Amino acid sequence: MSLRPERARELLAAFPRQRILVIGDLMLDRYIYGAVHRISPEAPVPVVSVTHEKSMPGGASNTAWNVRSLGGQAAVGGVLGLDAAGADLKAVLAGGGVGLEGLLEMDGLRTIVKTRIIADRQQVVRVDWDDHAPVAEPRARSFCDLIEREARRAAGIIIEDYGKGVVRQPVVDAVLKVARASGIPVGMDPKEGQELDVRGITLATPNRREAFHLAGVPETRPQAHPLEDQALLGVSEKLLEKWQAAQILVTLGPQGILLRGRAGELHHVPTRAREVFDVSGAGDTVIATCVLALAAGASPIEAAELANYAAGVVVGKLGTATCSPEELMAQMGK
Repeated sequence: MSLRPERARELLAAFPRQRILVIGDLMLDRYIYGAVHRISPEAPVPVVSVTHEKSMPGGASNTAWNVRSLGGQAAVGGVLGLDAAGADLKAVLAGGGVGLEGLLEMDGLRTIVKTRIIADRQQVVRVDWDDHAPVAEPRARSFCDLIEREARRAAGIIIEDYGKGVVRQPVVDAVLKVARASGIPVGMDPKEGQELDVRGITLATPNRREAFHLAGVPETRPQAHPLEDQALLGVSEKLLEKWQAAQILVTLGPQGILLRGRAGELHHVPTRAREVFDVSGAGDTVIATCVLALAAGASPIEAAELANYAAGVVVGKLGTATCSPEELMAQMGK
């Protein structure tokens, strides 16, 4: 490990000065908690006796929530419906200090909601309200203008693509235009099946399966050590060239992170998770930490190591979760 605790504290101390704009598909995550004591007489399914409920930011808004939890300033750019779920999500984000100036609200559009029913710390079922569609002209042009304006106020930008219609080429073009002019880092969490021209991006963070798919290469079985996984190394190099990115960071689950840089540097950061309970939202934590750290002056390997520790915290929690600076330092053992 090259990142020392003193350097980690220095970077974390700089986080509150960084404003990160997160652009993408905004969602509301609802959780219904309860216990199961019997099977329904109507069908062979458990009956969940509800004890409590909560709503949390999901999708791209969870990435912004992670930025705030780490101490950074966060703002979202996305589309919401003029409905109860959209109002709930706005209230949660505003209550957590996330900027909403980049929101476009549209009548007739249903806000994406994912409801998870959890009994005795086990997810029983997930119910999705998911009928998002691309924003049509002339609202799409207005949204790009809105994103460009908000991007000029940012120290770093994250593009979170969940394939729901918000992240389209004109939006990406607007972001990269501002980033090139301002010299700020742009990170992208890509979606397989979505071909976008993101040449010149600072950082992309696909997981292993996504990396193979986006490179157009059949996925192979992981090798014991990522630096000896020739198929993985080839895919990361191919994506680096395809996107002309400064860095490609491939998340590898229990194997940690593979970081490949344009200058030829190659690093494997082993996982720092002490206990894996739920991987929901871990990718959001990785890109939030990386871009926040890069904006604060971290090197790519320092950003990757910080992100790996943060991910190690959130996978030990149930549901989409976040990591605080205190939890990150505790995960480092300091």
